[in-house]
Amino acid sequence: MNYINAIKEYIELEISVLRQIDAMEINALMDAIENARQRNAAIYIMGNGGSAATASHFVNDFNKGISEYIEQKFRFICLNDNIATVMAIANDIGYDAIFEFQLRGKVKSEDLVIGISGSGNSANVLNAIEFAKKEGALTAGLTGYDGGKLRKIADISVHVPVMSMQVTEDIHIIFDHLMMAIFYKKLCGKEHLKGAG
Repeated sequence: MNYINAIKEYIELEISVLRQIDAMEINALMDAIENARQRNAAIYIMGNGGSAATASHFVNDFNKGISEYIEQKFRFICLNDNIATVMAIANDIGYDAIFEFQLRGKVKSEDLVIGISGSGNSANVLNAIEFAKKEGALTAGLTGYDGGKLRKIADISVHVPVMSMQVTEDIHIIFDHLMMAIFYKKLCGKEHLKGAG
């Protein structure tokens, strides 16, 4: 079978969407992440499905990739990585509580809480973000489509303007690697990262 045209269409869509990204939104999130590091605050991050993998990827890239070369480390905590905890909360309390419950009694006003949701309407992410805001923590949302409720309630919004979950998730990973590469250069004085991916 010949998929060449479909491949080119997908690539062109990705390029087109990347050109529409607001660099100021990414800059605001980078400032929040770096400020959290400087005050030794926790950076909680979460998502469902592909966004869960992205959240976990962020933790790898910041806690190991960059932190290996700096004295003051990033303190990323992924709320979807402990399967036993997630399943226990989902079974005993409800799936909509899997992230919020983990923040209760832990999140502090100096912390940063990042929710990733392609649609911007994942109930468990929204519940956690709303709880974090009540506790005085700074919040951020990575979204696609029209941004949903997450784009409206998060203190910092980084939005991918496309009606495609695949392209949204692709670009959320690009955000991770883009920020990582810049921090790697600025904080570590290195051009290229080795061995973290």
